[in-house]
Amino acid sequence: KKPGHAFIAPVPALGQGGWAPERSDRQPWLQLDLREKMEVTAIATQGRSGSSDWVTSYMLLFSDCGLAWKHYGQDEDTRAFPGNTNSEGVVLQKLIHSITARFLRFVPLDWKWDCACVLQSDVADFNGRSALLYRFNQKSQSTVKDVISLRFKSHGAYGVLVHGEGHRGDYLTLELYQGTLVLHLNLDDAKRYPGSGNVSVGIGSLLDDELWHSVLVKRSNKQVNLTVDGHTRHLSTTGVEGSLEVDYELSFGGIPIPGKPGSFLRKNFHGCIENLYYNGVNIINLAKRRKLQIHSVGNVTFSCSEAQPQMASSTFQSSSSSYLYVPLEPPGLWGLEVHFHFRTWNQEGLLFYTNGGSQHLVFYISSDVGIHVVFLVLFLPDLDVSDGLWHSVGLSCRGLKVSLVLDNGPTSAVDVQRHEDSVNGVFFGGCPQYSAGCKNPTVSFQGCIRHIVLNNQPINLTHVQQGLLGNHSKLKFDVCGIRDRCLPNFCEHDGRCTQSWDTFYCDCSGTGYTGETCHNSIYEASCEAHRQMESKSGYFYIDPDGSGPQKAMLVYCNMTEDVVWTVVGHINSGYVNQRVTGSTPQKPYIMRFNYTASLEQLRTLIGRSKHCQQEVVYSCRKSRLFNTWDGTPLSWWLDWSGGKQTYWGGSEPAVQQCSCSLAENCIDMNYFCNCDADSHSVNDTGSLSYKDHLPLTEIVIGDTNRSGSAAVFSVSSLQCSGDRFLGNAASFYAGSSSLLFRTFEAELSADISLYFKTTASFGVLLENLGPTDFISLKMISPSAVTFTFDVGNGPVVLTVTSPVALNDRQWHYVRAERNRKEASLQVDRLPLNTLEAPSEGHYRLQLKSQLFVGGSASRESSFLGCIRALSLNGVTLDLEERAKLTPGVTPGCPGHCSGSASVCHNRGRCLENNSGYVCDCTHSAYAGPQCKKEVSMSFERGSSVTFSFQMQPVRSPSSAIYAHNSESRENVAFSFLTTHTPAMLLCVSTYHQQYLAIILANNGSLQIWYRLNRERRAEVFVPKAFNLADGQLHRVQMHREGRDLNVQIDKDTDQKYNLSSDTKMNTLRSLTLGKLTSTSAGLADLDEEVLWAGSRGFIGCLSSVQFNHLTPLKAAILNRGSSLVRVLGNLVESNCGALADSTTSQSISDHSERGDSGRDRLEKTTQSDSAVIGGEPEDHDRAMCVSPQCNLFNFLSVVQPSSLKQ
Repeated sequence: KKPGHAFIAPVPALGQGGWAPERSDRQPWLQLDLREKMEVTAIATQGRSGSSDWVTSYMLLFSDCGLAWKHYGQDEDTRAFPGNTNSEGVVLQKLIHSITARFLRFVPLDWKWDCACVLQSDVADFNGRSALLYRFNQKSQSTVKDVISLRFKSHGAYGVLVHGEGHRGDYLTLELYQGTLVLHLNLDDAKRYPGSGNVSVGIGSLLDDELWHSVLVKRSNKQVNLTVDGHTRHLSTTGVEGSLEVDYELSFGGIPIPGKPGSFLRKNFHGCIENLYYNGVNIINLAKRRKLQIHSVGNVTFSCSEAQPQMASSTFQSSSSSYLYVPLEPPGLWGLEVHFHFRTWNQEGLLFYTNGGSQHLVFYISSDVGIHVVFLVLFLPDLDVSDGLWHSVGLSCRGLKVSLVLDNGPTSAVDVQRHEDSVNGVFFGGCPQYSAGCKNPTVSFQGCIRHIVLNNQPINLTHVQQGLLGNHSKLKFDVCGIRDRCLPNFCEHDGRCTQSWDTFYCDCSGTGYTGETCHNSIYEASCEAHRQMESKSGYFYIDPDGSGPQKAMLVYCNMTEDVVWTVVGHINSGYVNQRVTGSTPQKPYIMRFNYTASLEQLRTLIGRSKHCQQEVVYSCRKSRLFNTWDGTPLSWWLDWSGGKQTYWGGSEPAVQQCSCSLAENCIDMNYFCNCDADSHSVNDTGSLSYKDHLPLTEIVIGDTNRSGSAAVFSVSSLQCSGDRFLGNAASFYAGSSSLLFRTFEAELSADISLYFKTTASFGVLLENLGPTDFISLKMISPSAVTFTFDVGNGPVVLTVTSPVALNDRQWHYVRAERNRKEASLQVDRLPLNTLEAPSEGHYRLQLKSQLFVGGSASRESSFLGCIRALSLNGVTLDLEERAKLTPGVTPGCPGHCSGSASVCHNRGRCLENNSGYVCDCTHSAYAGPQCKKEVSMSFERGSSVTFSFQMQPVRSPSSAIYAHNSESRENVAFSFLTTHTPAMLLCVSTYHQQYLAIILANNGSLQIWYRLNRERRAEVFVPKAFNLADGQLHRVQMHREGRDLNVQIDKDTDQKYNLSSDTKMNTLRSLTLGKLTSTSAGLADLDEEVLWAGSRGFIGCLSSVQFNHLTPLKAAILNRGSSLVRVLGNLVESNCGALADSTTSQSISDHSERGDSGRDRLEKTTQSDSAVIGGEPEDHDRAMCVSPQCNLFNFLSVVQPSSLKQ
């Protein structure tokens, strides 16, 4: 019987009786003492016989000493075991990983353990100043294989477990560092190969939890496996040699300094080590038997000392209601000493608060300045105590002095002027609700606290738990429930993981990816996609596999009139017309080609492209490609996989010929190559275009050793064109037809994107099933799409409903994603629907069946219509090829907009109609039939356009003018032409004292000012330091994603910067082009240089301005009556951007002489209370909308006129 908690009924026979808690016990548990450590492999439970009493689930904890407890996790993050369904049946749970422990605790179940075996072990206790030395029989020992196994439990986060080193520089060190097990290894001679073979790898975390952990190190030559508690990391040493040479001895528990007894090179291990084996030798057993090979340093004992009761941890679970109150008896006169240890991940939380009198001593963690002790003021800034490690606190209040010691560091002290109150008690972790004696300046503490000592008296938390001392709320006793939510790391693509008590966060800065888990690439997939955005030729980063494992690569996009070429160079490009002499087939000349992207990246690019080629220029003089007698190749090249290829440019694979043979124009038709004629100065030049063999990785030349023979060659960059997947589509016309693909691999994260068009009211777009899990994407009504999945916690359903019908024969975009943090669904440009993932429970999506596209396994609600550009986790499925083999489905999709949307430029949207198509330019900064017409305005002195954002979304069918809160990203693009400096080009401000400003400085250089944190100064970036106020048109494109800032100016400047913050621009206030006036919003937040430029305004031409999805110039021209758009000064519509773009140099004065033929004054713009679509008034050459909702829908996505506010 556990006093005050439970009673155990008599058990006269197996299956009768049982254990039950008292009704008043709100935290019941049953504890079992096995008397000695045993290995437990299974748990069996049964209800109370002859009753209706049983428990349906329970948790299992285990411990060695009965003070420090650890949860057993049965399945991923789920710590609950399924229990019984009736009182008679026995439910057996086999443990995935066995437990070795003396104490078991069940919360809160009847139980019966099934299998327990006595564990024989050898244990050594190291006190932090001791070590064991294992000395070899010879001077040194060299091994090519090593096996080290042990179990440990540690009282500290640091300490050496194993160390050995040799005179030539070899070493092996296994140590705890910040609670992580780290292996350091070097196998190379340090003098011959300095620094070449040093490797370090860490695994595990929070290993200083006073619990046993198993370790296994296996090395075979350069290959090493490091395993902790069943989790393994593999590493390969990078050096030359594969043997470990150790001199004299191995040390365990520390690294003694020779000749200095009691001194150690690094921090020693403090804790217990069990069953320590090195290459089959039982080290601790030898030490216990006092064998000569073992030497003890300091005090090593052979039984594991148990932790003291006050060292038992308690977990503060709630950030709002956890607290522990300990009274001081008798109440202390002015004088208090508090000592305790704590660990947490949270950056804020109350640690303790004194109770009594009018003055209080408050000690808390703050995210702004570290640790606060408040009486007057005493704080320790810049100390990271939210790192999950144990930290010790000692605080003393004596006389008129308050002092604090953290982690045994220097003392911080402050004098007080008076003292008048006594302290009745101390609140730890938080304050009770409605408490007059405790006021929390922050949130409650979430974490673990142990070793509480008040006025030199250790606090027995068992008495608190039993109600004999103080009071508490939302605490777990005898266990530290801290978890490392960054292990495993769910942040993809090298994202950096940080965490709080409840969840984790991913910092994607510098990775090239974004999203909650750094899953989504910030780059376009191809140069073809850049052309659709009307980009000019230049260097771009592209990411052909999207969210896949490969990084983005830098390529040159050559935007020709008819085709877009993606060009990837190699580092041998300087070897143009390389001359070769003196080579033979036995000793050939070899040149290896290394590209600016990896072979894996290039193969992905080639697979995505429609056509790829490399030109090989080969000029020869008496240098044959093939032996004229038997056809043996004398020169050849290697493909991407290292395969030997003997055909040459212009020929077909597996045919030993050159292009002249296929063209039938070789200089001697008796040979298949010009060079094989063995005459003077000819060439065999052509392009390699068989994609399965590209890129060329090596060229071998073997016949230039004869008198007068020579060869000259060059290999071009890899060039690819077209994008196979932008327009890859399939048409579904039979009710039960679907395309089948292999199982979608999406255990931890999944993203699905596609375009569809249909006239049907419902249909399954995609489905994949598992034994119990599933994922599906469906159109459930003419205006709604759902994304549904189940990872074992029950179905999750996200729905997006469109204000207009989706079965309108137009292309609609859908993107669904789920990861460890959230799930989301996007349809067209409608608001993103997101749902946060639970922090506990199952998270692996287990799918087994084939993937169904356009249908389901049940053949119900099959899709009728077209699907194109279907991508899963960055892999685009080839719908057209699969459709060729599937009845009821045909490749491609009829209609003008069925391919890539290249018919509409600059983000224009292609819309089908009965007579063809039209381009919707609503979200484009351009106008015209194909969204290619520049929208330009001439600004005179004092002119400006100000755009005011609404505080809340408009409840109309679709509104884009509201304060954005969802993403830390900005996309800005515009062209400008001016001769005046300084100048304000664009300024965006928020209600939170943030701003973005793009200005021209006095010297004409372009400056980007970002202020994302109101507590810090603005950051300034100057991508182009020379004068841009030169009377020529300049194009500026800027993209921010988190901390990553990319800026492109014209064709010759492409810069990347890192911001110090990834803070979102919350609650946008206004956007201004041109002059800032005294009534402009947010002036007080701007820096002096920005204000100066703003006061001067802008004189010149602004063209095709875009901020995210907003187009302020078009809004100013079309919607002058809106309360959201304010125009000041003489603002003139003009074609100056188009004119400047078509001439080599054009000044502002040239445009001003054109009169009304080149511009229309804004004051003369036709007034209209109706909304306008397509970016142009009715009398302009513009795209037309085909649906009756377009006027309202498209106009609201630009501005909301005052006439529509009702």
